[in-house]
Amino acid sequence: MKRMSFAKSDVFIPFSPPCMGNEEEEEVLDSLRSGWITTGPKVKEFEKRVAEYVNAKHAVAMFSCTDAMLLALMVLGIQKGDEIITTPFTFASTGHVICHHGAKPVFVDVDPETFNIDPRKIEEAITPKTRGIIPVHYAGHSCDMDPILDIVQKHKLFVMEDAAHAIGTEYNGRKIGNFGDITCFSFYATKNLATAEGGMAVTNNEEWAKRMRILTMYGISDAREIWQNRYTQAGPIHHDIVELGYKCNMTDLCAGIGIQQLAKLDVFNEMRGGFAKTYDDAFKGHHGFKIPVIKDYTKTTRHLYPLLLNLEYFDIDRDLFINELKENNIGTSVLFKPLHFHSYYANKFSFKIGDFPVAERVFDQIICLPISPKLAKGEIEKVIETLLFVANSFKR
Repeated sequence: MKRMSFAKSDVFIPFSPPCMGNEEEEEVLDSLRSGWITTGPKVKEFEKRVAEYVNAKHAVAMFSCTDAMLLALMVLGIQKGDEIITTPFTFASTGHVICHHGAKPVFVDVDPETFNIDPRKIEEAITPKTRGIIPVHYAGHSCDMDPILDIVQKHKLFVMEDAAHAIGTEYNGRKIGNFGDITCFSFYATKNLATAEGGMAVTNNEEWAKRMRILTMYGISDAREIWQNRYTQAGPIHHDIVELGYKCNMTDLCAGIGIQQLAKLDVFNEMRGGFAKTYDDAFKGHHGFKIPVIKDYTKTTRHLYPLLLNLEYFDIDRDLFINELKENNIGTSVLFKPLHFHSYYANKFSFKIGDFPVAERVFDQIICLPISPKLAKGEIEKVIETLLFVANSFKR
């Protein structure tokens, strides 16, 4: 391979570091000092603020977005043998929660520009066993929801949105969180709003929200009230388990961080947008790269910056390109390896290479670049300089 001299970054520039400040530190200390380190008043306040932010009536905080999707499917009545349509171009959680209910994930290929589920291909995947659709808002770019909602109305299906990347994303001027029956957000450490670990389900259905809240704490009726009173004179002697629940409640430690992160979210998303524009300007017109396409119907949060490589332009493949970046202190990620490429899904559902050619082609070419608001403008410029160096070094 060809090598050229290059002044690489003095320190490693990570792919997606969380952006925390003094406000988050003070919230954690406040929780520790208060004695409320598990589910308490800050969880309730965080739920209220997120619901208001996305214009939903109810929000239920949980330990992860995976938990939120698992319980959402439970209250939506998913049973063994049901089929749920989604995309293979997503993280394991989307498929796993379907399988944990004994249902079958039915994959539909993605749009070649947005990498979101292609609405034009959904109806041909519907069978008498189809119960719902899980659109995934990839990289903070919303799915095209209007045609999806037309399909579910026509076939009497539910919509549960996987909005792990999309807190703050808008579709036709409305925030994601108020389109489907239930929408699930992730607050994992790399997300636009991070609580270390955390997730949330939002809905306009009061009964679903009430049931999910019970399910987060073992299925105990009025669990939160019991927990919040257990160290006071009002603490009850007994409790009742009304159904088989889980243990996936959010803690006040995480919720306090989330309250402060939510207050900063719009600024964080603007910073991501600025970094994305810097990348666009640098790579637009370069024959080795294809910059992300942003549709007019969305206001994206730029959770990711997915750059596609023109593999005919280079004499190395995507993985070797990433290794070259890593050697030059640039961290990147590949999001996502399509689910049907993984052994579990391939073996259980007999998927094979070639089943979803668009998702497969995107996976072969994609590199997600650092875009966190934790990074400085100079670090983004160093990422650009390094990519151009590697591109020049390995031009075919």
